[in-house]
Amino acid sequence: MLALTRKKGEALVINNNIEITVLEIRGDQIKIGISAPKDVPVYRKEVYLQIQKENEEALQVNSLEALKNIIG
Repeated sequence: MLALTRKKGEALVINNNIEITVLEIRGDQIKIGISAPKDVPVYRKEVYLQIQKENEEALQVNSLEALKNIIG
């Protein structure tokens, strides 16, 4: 993991097309702004993990249904 120090108003760039800017610092919370192309999904990590979990569950259900259809 790369750890960087940034102040309010400062930014960093990822892969030439994603910019992350520190917008506000209030106590132990930091508000960030993310500029990325529309085709780049941006999720909070807890949302991303939930999506991954639901996708894995859907694959398992679909696999079981496919097996049932094959067996008859």
